[in-house]
Amino acid sequence: MPKALITGITGQDGSYLAEFLLEKGYEVVGMVRRSSTVTFARIHHIQDRITLVSGDLLDQGSLIDIMREHCPTEVYNLAAQSFVPTSWHQPVFTGEVTALGVTRVLEAIRTVDPTIRFYQASSSEMFGKVREVPQRETTPFYPRSPYGVAKVYGHWITVNYRESYDLFAVSGILFNHESPRRGLEFVTRKISYGVAKIALGLTDQLALGTLESQRDWGYAGDYVHAMWLMLQQDAPDDYVVGTGQTHAVQEFCEEAFGHVGLDWRDHVVQDPRFMRPAEVDLLVADPSKARRVLGWEPEVSFRRLVRMMVDHDLEVVRQEFGLP
Repeated sequence: MPKALITGITGQDGSYLAEFLLEKGYEVVGMVRRSSTVTFARIHHIQDRITLVSGDLLDQGSLIDIMREHCPTEVYNLAAQSFVPTSWHQPVFTGEVTALGVTRVLEAIRTVDPTIRFYQASSSEMFGKVREVPQRETTPFYPRSPYGVAKVYGHWITVNYRESYDLFAVSGILFNHESPRRGLEFVTRKISYGVAKIALGLTDQLALGTLESQRDWGYAGDYVHAMWLMLQQDAPDDYVVGTGQTHAVQEFCEEAFGHVGLDWRDHVVQDPRFMRPAEVDLLVADPSKARRVLGWEPEVSFRRLVRMMVDHDLEVVRQEFGLP
């Protein structure tokens, strides 16, 4: 039975990946940080089928101990300080976790067992002020946030360890991927949750930042399949993963409000507090390499994704507020 270690298993991607790997017959080990607050809601339904271990990307020793004790055949590094706006307020912490944390995992693999296959969660935010449209594996990086800068470091240190130590280390440059399990602080979930509250009469307005920013939005459940496929190849390489289609934040609003019979213009207000110091205007993937080499295709459309999230949050809000 193959064994996978997932850092960030309690997050959106980690929970979907854990489900996927369990279906594939894997033994799944999830690394979690010690906390007095229980944050296992996304994996509660599979918690009895996985092994949770205490560790931290800030602590090299804990990573080495986990590798030695559990002997994974694959490691998926999904843990990060991943909320872009927070990276301006906590740039040093973001660098420690999202950048240097990758080095600590790679160094633990190199020290304990160099045959372990490693997946690094890179990000389309690395492209930032884009040099070409669409963005592919060879597109130069121009990050526009401390988060994007940290992800660029994580990406290149993965390449460096692959070339320096002959590790099977890959980076998946994933474009925006959403789901009902997305955190409420992210704009897509903020919209779907806000729409649900407005539709159920609990509020009347939704405050957002820039509406013109365009993103390549896909379904997180589709994207974890691509992660796994990268580690099943004969040779390690890096891949862009996305839908190849772009939509503005305004389009997300139109679709979400329209799904419940409302006009977004009656409810959305722009608030300067939610504007980024340096905005990323247009991100759209060229996933042709992933399609050609991995045989990967996204299955959930933009419209289906938005409606899935709104339907989910209608149920969440009803339960939270005791509504019929």
